[in-house]
Amino acid sequence: MVTVDRDELTAVLEDAGLSPYQADAYVTVLELGSAPVTRVADASGVPDPRIYDVLRDLESDGYIEMYDQESLYARANSLDEITDDLQSRANRFTNATEEIERRWNEPSVERSTVSIVTRFETVIKNADEFIREAESQVNVSLGVEHFERLRPALREATERGIRVNLSIHTPDAGREALPDAEELSEVCSEARHRRLPSPFAVIVDRTKTCFAPHAGSMNEYGVLVDDRTHTYVFHWYFLTTQWDMWEPIYSSLSDDPPIEYVDIRYCVRDVAPLLRDGATVTVRIEGADTETGADRVVEGTLSEVATTGFEDAADAQAIASFGGQVALVVETDEGPVEVGGWGAMVEAVEAHRISVLGVEPEAAD
Repeated sequence: MVTVDRDELTAVLEDAGLSPYQADAYVTVLELGSAPVTRVADASGVPDPRIYDVLRDLESDGYIEMYDQESLYARANSLDEITDDLQSRANRFTNATEEIERRWNEPSVERSTVSIVTRFETVIKNADEFIREAESQVNVSLGVEHFERLRPALREATERGIRVNLSIHTPDAGREALPDAEELSEVCSEARHRRLPSPFAVIVDRTKTCFAPHAGSMNEYGVLVDDRTHTYVFHWYFLTTQWDMWEPIYSSLSDDPPIEYVDIRYCVRDVAPLLRDGATVTVRIEGADTETGADRVVEGTLSEVATTGFEDAADAQAIASFGGQVALVVETDEGPVEVGGWGAMVEAVEAHRISVLGVEPEAAD
């Protein structure tokens, strides 16, 4: 059993709610057993004029009892009630300590669209949860040192048919530490090798982001986002700096129909030359009606791609060239339908998944 000296015991009792005089008097009564009040006053640091009031307060709180035996005596009450109370207080402190630690380690992003955190462990734990909850798309930028940590979540998402884009960087730009093709086939739809140190970034379903600077950064922090507008910024950051310019090292995607797109910009980049050459491109687009928010499916042939920006944007290869409005016009049985991408407002439909079902070249004369 751990022993506690008198000063520490009185300090703990003060923390439990007793005044300094009450704590001193109660410890003195415990030490004396049963004793006249005058002796309690002599043995404690409580002034004689205060001893009676102090002991009566302890009695009313259940710590001691006072009785007459030629003179007024004081003795400690049964310890059961007192120790139960102290144990309850101790448990509350323990529970509060655990809750403080939990909240420090795992701040909730439910109450705020953007949270700044101080521990990378918090960032990667939330990333794991976001990936497991993904419904359509996951973009990931990480170093090989974090790949193993997220591998189970990425594998699960890939098995569920989620489009997973994995940008992975290696120490000193070497390829030796990269996962092989078989490993990558289990955890992503496509992978690219970034030959520079990268931040950690996970962007899920166009709404959630986990971000932390790379290990060599002078700043140690993380950002958790649960908001479409802010995530859109991180999405563009991923496409233009972590993805589009880097070497593909694995892909499960086919170049032949049906071809699946989750980003309208890549679709426009690929189909614009086909339309210019007179090909007939048949598509099926799953998305949301921009007026009602209801799910909507559009099927038909493409008649036009619309882009804003520099004049030759539709013929560009760099995805950064499609920073303005990007839209597809689909000829359906009900008439033409204009389809936009993420956050579409002026178009009739916001595309979530685009399937190019067929491409028929223009018939030769």
